[in-house]
Order: sequence, then structure tokens, then C-alpha cells
Amino acid sequence: MKTFQPKLFTSLKGYNGKQFTNDLVAGVIVAIIALPLSIALAIASGAEPAQGLYTAIVAGFVISFFGGSRVNISGPTAAFATIVAGIIATEGFDGLIIATIMAGIILILFGILHIGSLIKFIPTTITVGFTAGIAVTIVIGQLKDFFGMSFGGASPIEAMEKIEALIENVSTFNPVGFIVGAVALAILFLWPKISKKIPGSLIVVILGALIVAICKLDVMTIGDLYTIESGFPKFTIPEFSMDKVVSLIPSAFTIALLASIESLLSCVVSDKMIDDKHNSNTELIAQGLGNIASGLFGGIPATGAIARTSANVKNGGRSPISGIVHAIVLLLVLLFLMPLASYIPMPVIAAVLLMVAYNMCEYKHFFHICKTAPKTDVIVLIITFVLTIIFDLLVAIAVGLAFALLFYLIKSPKTEKREKLK
Repeated sequence: MKTFQPKLFTSLKGYNGKQFTNDLVAGVIVAIIALPLSIALAIASGAEPAQGLYTAIVAGFVISFFGGSRVNISGPTAAFATIVAGIIATEGFDGLIIATIMAGIILILFGILHIGSLIKFIPTTITVGFTAGIAVTIVIGQLKDFFGMSFGGASPIEAMEKIEALIENVSTFNPVGFIVGAVALAILFLWPKISKKIPGSLIVVILGALIVAICKLDVMTIGDLYTIESGFPKFTIPEFSMDKVVSLIPSAFTIALLASIESLLSCVVSDKMIDDKHNSNTELIAQGLGNIASGLFGGIPATGAIARTSANVKNGGRSPISGIVHAIVLLLVLLFLMPLASYIPMPVIAAVLLMVAYNMCEYKHFFHICKTAPKTDVIVLIITFVLTIIFDLLVAIAVGLAFALLFYLIKSPKTEKREKLK
């Protein structure tokens, strides 16, 4: 298998008008799904709402063009929210841009060195553990807006600090904001029974904005917190310094590792859906190029998004053209409709992110492992889960891998003894 062979060029052999129509429809539908999610995930990451769209547009286009999967859709994902928020809080947005570009370079090196084939050896207990941990941190981070609360001064970064701030500021609870958020969350849970074509997140965003604007409800909106402007993403080069680059190496490596795992998991899922085989090293190089481009155009880190990729396949997408169409549609929204986002209520954004956390937490898989797996696997799962919440993802993965290796080494001699006895 070649190290770099974009699927766009191989999938266009025998391409016809019917397939283009299917890709066009799928791309538009995925863009509709990605629109509210990109805005919400940017806010959850401590970035400006438009920067979520910059990411979905720039990284989404580049990764689809150069990627190793026919149908993978890339953009901002919930997995990056706490990492990005931490970098912005400590290093500023320039620091995030540098970390994102550095992560892109690391991803390209991963692809060139064929590390894509090694990612699959990361134990399932670790991926499930940190995914569930990230979901919990997202929930904790959204409770403030969901309950219509406000914190005095700068918002805390760590999950434990956020819980303390919630307890200290419980008197700022806004019943109206909570009702708006609760109704939005209820609609999100019930909407799939009504329609699977139109995303519930788009419905609650539109309804929430209309109700709050028409009824003049006392609810915080995106426009109250951010300046919303239309316009093409601007090319910017951050000021690099050796000290800053060195200090950002752990963050860049975390972003690259997570982007690798998430994007390749998304590729594996989509391969089964369309009976195809992705090129993992090409995909990692494309993810690297996409993240470099995202950083240079003011975006945040990007990776393959499993839910958006699945929606792409289910709606007829069978080539990277659908991913390119998705990016172009989002660009048109950014250029002509972006100011309307200022009317979206923050409790609705919180509800959308709570739903994202619910969908990504894999609680059934988590509890299934706890019930059926060996105790050593359960220990690795719990350690990774808890450390993701209390510390950060890099610590959680490193310690989780260390325990997994330790248990493997302890178990190996026993296994060899049994084999000899047989």
C-alpha cells in the first residue's frame, strides 16, 4: 500500500452524474448537521463561534481532497474541547494556532513513518475510557450555560474547578434559561423518532433563537458574548518563538495522537458501511495537512467525525466529493448567514453539547466491559476514565498504556506456563 495515495483521484475512475448527485445531496445534508455542531464545539473549546466553521470549511476541504478514505468527514469534534480550552486559557489563541500547526506536522510524520498501522494496537479499554471521560468533562463544562448561570471573572478550566464554581454560583441560576435548555434537550432526544433526515440540533437552534427573540426572554445568547461577523477565513501566521514551541510540544502531541485515533476509528467504521479499505497513512498525512491549514486560517484542531461520516454514508456519499461539497456549503453559510447565529441562546448550545456528550460516551460499551472483561482490563478502563476527568488526556493515555503493559507482562509468564503444561 502506497504511503500517500488520496482516495479522491482513485474514486473518480468511472465517476458519473448519478454519483455526483448522490454526493451533492449527502454533502448538503452533512453541512446542515455540521453547522450547529461546529459553532457549539468552538464555543465549548473557548474559541469564537466562527472559528468552528473555519475549521469545518478549511480542514474539511483539505482532508477530503487529500484523505485516505472515500467518505470520512472531518472538522471540529467534542474530543478536542477540553484540550483546546486549556491551551487558549494558558497560551492564548496564538498558542493554539502554533500547537495546531505543530500537531499537523506530527500527523504528517506519523503517516510517513507508517504509524497509522500501530494505532490499532491501542487497547479498546483506553479508547473507551478516555472517550467516556471527555464526555463527562463536556457535561460538566455545559452545566453553567444549561442552568443559565454566570461566573464572576474568568471561567475555570479544570473539571474539578468548574464543579466548585457551579456550587459557589448556584444563586445565579436562571429558571427561564434552564427551561429553554431543558426543552431543547427534550426535543433533541425525541426528534430522531420524528425525522432522521433533518438534524435535531438544527431544529432546536432555529426554534430557540426564534422563541427567545420573539418573546424577549431573559436568556443569554451567542450575540451577548461574541461579535459575529461574516467573511472568508483570514490567512494568519502566528509569531513563533523557540520557548513557545517547546512549551507546546505536549499539547501538540496530544492533539496529534487524538486526531490519529479519532480519524482512523472513523475510517474503520465507514469502511464497514461501504465495503472499502482506507489507506491509514494517507489519512494521517491528510489530517496533518488539514490541521496546518486550519491553524493558518484561524481554525481549531480537526479530526474525522464518526457521526458526520456515518450521516454522509447513509445519505449516499461515496466519494470525497461529498466532503468537499460539505465544506463549500458551510463557506456559503459563513459568508451570507453567519450574523443570524448571534440570536442562538446559550442554553440551547449547552443542550446540543450535552447531546453530543451523551452520544459519544458509549456508556453501554463502558458498562459491558465492566461486567464481562477481566479485572485488569476494568482497572485500565477506570484509571483512564478518571484521569481524563481529573488531569488531562495525555496523562490518562500514558498511565493507561503503562498499566495495560504492566498487566500484559504479568500475565504473559502465566500464559506461557499453561501452554507448557498442555
